[in-house]
Amino acid sequence: MDDQKSQVDSTLPVDNTPKVTGIGGIFFFSDSPKETKEWYAKNLGFDVNQWGSVSFEYRDVDKPEEIIPLQWSPFKRDSDHFTPSKKDFMINYRVQNIEGLVEKLKANGVTVIDSIETYDYGKFVHIMDAEGNKIELWEP
Repeated sequence: MDDQKSQVDSTLPVDNTPKVTGIGGIFFFSDSPKETKEWYAKNLGFDVNQWGSVSFEYRDVDKPEEIIPLQWSPFKRDSDHFTPSKKDFMINYRVQNIEGLVEKLKANGVTVIDSIETYDYGKFVHIMDAEGNKIELWEP
C-alpha cells in the first residue's frame, strides 16, 4: 500500500453522520451464566474479565491507533436487562453522533426506550427494532 494513502489526511472533513459504526457487544440469556462462562473459557479460550464478560479487541483500519472492544456476556435468564424485549439476546452497536441518531430514529417512528445516559466510558441509549429486539446504542 502507498504510504501516502495509508496516512490519515487531516484536511479531510470529519464524518459525523449519525450512524452505526460497528458492534460493541453481544449479550444473551443463560440458565447458568457462571457455568456458561466457564465452558467458553475451558473450551474456546475466552478470557472472562472482572465484569463477567469477555472483551475482544480489534483495530479500525482507518485509525489503526484506536483499539476497539467487543463485549460478550451471558446474563441470568430472569434478568430484566433486556426488558421490554421478550428475546433471549441483545446486541450493542457502536455509533457516532448518538444525539443525532436518536433524533433521526424518533423522526422515523422508532421506539426510543430511555434518555441518553452518559458514563466515563461513553453514552448509551436503548431502542426497539421492528421485530421487538431491544438494541443498545453506545457512543464511546
